[in-house]
Amino acid sequence: MTAFIQLDRLSKHYRDNVVLENLSCKVAEGEFVTLVGASGCGKSTFLRLLLGTESVSSGQLLMAGKPIEQEPSPDRGIVFQRYSVFPHLNVRENVVLGIEFVESKWLGRLFGKGRKEALEKADELLSAVGLEQARYKYPHELSGGMQQRLALAQALIKKPKVLLLDEPFGALDPGIRKEMHDLVMGLWRQYGLTIFMVTHDLKEGFHLGTRLWVFDKVRHDPHAPNRFGSTITYDLSLQSKDKALTIAAIDEINAQLQAVE
Repeated sequence: MTAFIQLDRLSKHYRDNVVLENLSCKVAEGEFVTLVGASGCGKSTFLRLLLGTESVSSGQLLMAGKPIEQEPSPDRGIVFQRYSVFPHLNVRENVVLGIEFVESKWLGRLFGKGRKEALEKADELLSAVGLEQARYKYPHELSGGMQQRLALAQALIKKPKVLLLDEPFGALDPGIRKEMHDLVMGLWRQYGLTIFMVTHDLKEGFHLGTRLWVFDKVRHDPHAPNRFGSTITYDLSLQSKDKALTIAAIDEINAQLQAVE
């Protein structure tokens, strides 16, 4: 496998609190990796390492053979469970802002031909996420599913190579979640993204990804509970034709997570 994202003995700690330890994996470009595990096991911390808002304590985290930049950049987009927008701007303006902040860092505003082209790109992306008819609505007028569609458009407008999803559908009703699953799978294929998605729903993780990682602590010290961090205890290919193996893995992982809880 040619590594696009590579973890080499990666660890993350905050003083004496070890969150992640000894993570070593390779991810090819275009993979869809879902991350599951008990609350507090470091899944979201790992996403922040990929985003660049947290730094690695030891080991390496590489993208295309180079260390991940220690700040967010256009090549990595992220969607959280709680979306973030400017309430005084409509849907279209919120999406265009992602281009303006990159291309006009000082003013945060484009004019003339540059703004016209940015609006055309925003309209194209809003159509891709199913918000073409809502482009002049304001955030408070959107349903939960529409809000997450807007968040996806904001994350993708800068044409990232990597899309990070931190439990983006956890607050949505089951029917809306199914729609969002179909949308994300379509966007993943359409734009050739490499996706890392955190979820608490094991079935969602198996359904969406091409690969599933389970985060858990394998070492415990009852006298010092923060001494050891989580590692990747399962790394499963979800493209396997062996359905029995997949079902067995679900049962085993469920038992592991319930024991932790």
